[in-house]
Amino acid sequence: MSEIQQPAPGLQGYTPSGAQTNSLAIVSLASAILSFFAHVIPVVGGFTVALIAIITGFMARGQIRRTGEQGMWMANVGILVGFIHIALGLVFILVLIFFVVVLGFALFGIASHSGSAPTPSPIGSP
Repeated sequence: MSEIQQPAPGLQGYTPSGAQTNSLAIVSLASAILSFFAHVIPVVGGFTVALIAIITGFMARGQIRRTGEQGMWMANVGILVGFIHIALGLVFILVLIFFVVVLGFALFGIASHSGSAPTPSPIGSP
C-alpha cells in the first residue's frame, strides 16, 4: 500500500524552494542600502560601503550563474544602488568645487583687481 504524504495542516500552499539565496547577494543589497547612512563612520564612509556593494554584487552574480542559487535581483539592485551612490557623490563633489571656485572669484577676485591697491613708489624720491 502506498501512502500519499499530505502537507502539514498549517502549510497548505507552501512548497519549499530547492535553491537557497546567495549570501553575497544579500550582503550586496544590504551594504548598498546602508551606504547612504555610512557617511557618519570616520575613515570608512559611504563611498567605501557603496564600493563593497558593487564588488559583492558582481561576485554574487558570478556565483549565482554557476550554482543556480536565488538572489540575482538582490545582486543587481546592490550594484545599481552602489553605482548611483558613487555617481551622486561625484556630482556633489563637482558642485561643491564649482561653488568654492565661483565664491572665491566673487569674494576675493574683485578685491584684488579693484584698483584700490597703492602704487609702489621709489624709496629715495623726495
